Amino acid sequence: MATHGFQNGGDTTVSLPEVVPFDFPHLTRLSWELGSRVVDDNGVFHSKWEQTGSRWSLSIFRVTEHTVILCVHTPVGRERFYGAAKLDLERALPHLESTSNWRRCE
Repeated sequence: MATHGFQNGGDTTVSLPEVVPFDFPHLTRLSWELGSRVVDDNGVFHSKWEQTGSRWSLSIFRVTEHTVILCVHTPVGRERFYGAAKLDLERALPHLESTSNWRRCE
C-alpha cells in the first residue's frame, strides 16, 4: 500500500498563482480529476472573474455550506482547482472587487 508523506521537511504550503490578487490561509490543491468532478456533481456557480489584458480567469463554485472550489484557468487553457473555506472567500472578495485589473464577468 502506498502512503503519502513529506520527506526532508518538504514545504506543505499551497498557494494560488501569483496573478490572483489574494491568497487564503488554508488552501487545498485538488487534482484536475477530483476538482472537475466535484464542481460538476456538487458545484453551484458563484462567479467568474477575468484578468484584464491577459487570458487568466478565476471561476468560483460553492460545493458545501462552508466550502468553495476555485478554478484558475491559465493562459494556455489548463485548469487548476483549489478547495477553500467559504469564510475565507468572503473576506477576499472585496479585495478582488477593488483590484483594477480583474473584472467580474456577467
